[in-house]
Formats: sequence, structure tokens, C-alpha cells
Amino acid sequence: MKKLAYLILSTALLGCTTNLKNVPNKNEWTSLFNGKDIKDWNVKIHHHEYNENYGNTFRVEDGMIRVNYENYGDFNDQFGHLYYKTPFSSYHLKLKYRFVGKLQKGAPSYTLRNSGVMFHSQDPATMPKEQDWPISIEMQFLGGLSDEKPRPTGNMCSPGTEIFYQGKLYPDHCLDSKSKTYDGDQWVSAELIVMGDSVIKHIINGDTVLQYSKPQIGGGVANGYDPTIKIDGKALKSGFIALQSEGQPVDFKEIFIKKL
Repeated sequence: MKKLAYLILSTALLGCTTNLKNVPNKNEWTSLFNGKDIKDWNVKIHHHEYNENYGNTFRVEDGMIRVNYENYGDFNDQFGHLYYKTPFSSYHLKLKYRFVGKLQKGAPSYTLRNSGVMFHSQDPATMPKEQDWPISIEMQFLGGLSDEKPRPTGNMCSPGTEIFYQGKLYPDHCLDSKSKTYDGDQWVSAELIVMGDSVIKHIINGDTVLQYSKPQIGGGVANGYDPTIKIDGKALKSGFIALQSEGQPVDFKEIFIKKL
């Protein structure tokens, strides 16, 4: 009987150990992109219904997510976003991006060598067909224009949202970082450290270039949204992560996240 009891206990403990090994460690990096397809991602493009990937805008080629407009005519304000399937709250995100090709005909001039990653975004399934920008915070990516003028990247923009900077509510839509300027089609490493509705840090090529806090719903810029979604003053504690399409071809790769 003692041997039988010992055997049962040992088996139970072994089972517990095995189950613990299968539980993801929050300190581990997890890939959000498998390098083969975007089945874990959802699409929302202005003027189109949820999950209509108009013109095959978002595609996978050579292990990259590519934003391309070869099947477009005039851009027609068809701003788009590719959302990972689940929301996150406190995390460290890292990815690489590069600008390629030319600005699509009809795209606004400010979108030249301009893209970004949206975070703490509303669920794209809640966006009406004619909503242009998701209610979210953006880590904006800008490429240099090879004119020897500074053009920082890793900036902050706030469609339908607001943030606190240096202890005060920031009054403008975008806030420049202190990053270097990156010309050409070089890969740039971008990281986000997001602590719920507390501190947020932007990191470019290993350097912290911007820090702010207290993201919340508010402000303008986003249009066509369901008014029941935009509750001004509501703290943004979590939300979806999305890659941006706004007229400039851009590539993304090596997208990883670590929960904090």
C-alpha cells in the first residue's frame, strides 16, 4: 500500500511539473509574426469593411509583412491598419521596419516615408466602414528625406487620444522624439515599453528617444467612429497593436512581444 501511495503521489507531482512547463513565462519573448502568413492578424482599411484586405495591401513576402499599393489607383484616403488578434496591457514590443518605394499617387504629402505602430487601440471590429483612424496611440515612424534636414522617428501621435508629457496634458496631436534621422531603405529597430495606463517609452536602435504617461481617450483627428466608443477622459489601460498603412510602402519584420 505504501508503494502504491508513493507511485500515485509521484505521478501526480510529475503531471504538475509537466503542466507548469507548458505555461508561458511572462518574461519570455513571443513572436507575433510567424514569417509565413497573417492569419493571426486582422485588417481594417478606411472605406472598407472589417477584414477586407483591399488590394492585398498587407501581404507576406520573404519573411516580411509588406505594405504595398500596386493594386491601387488613387490612394483615396484608404488609410489601413493590420491588427494582432489579441489585446495587450503591459508589455515590451520590438520590431524592425524600413521604407521602400515611392509614395502612392493621391496619398497626402505628410505620409511620405511615414508609417507607424498603433497601440492601446480600440478593437478594429468596432470600427465603422468610414472611420479613418483607430482611437489609439501611435509610435510614428518617419524616414529622412535625404535633404540633410532632421526628421526624427519614434514620435508620438494621438488619434482620438491624449497623453501627459512632463507632467502636463500635452495639447498637440504629435510629439517629436529626440532620435537621429534615418535616410534610405535601411532597417530601423523600434521598441515600445508600455506599462498599462502609466509610463510609455519609445526606443529607437537601442536609445530611449521619448517618454510620456497617462494615455487616455480624448482629443480629435479620428473621424467616423461610433460615439459610444469614444469616452473622453477614460484611461487607456490596454488595447490592440496594429501596423500602419497610409500611402508609403513599408516592410516590417521580427515582431516580438514580452509581457511585463
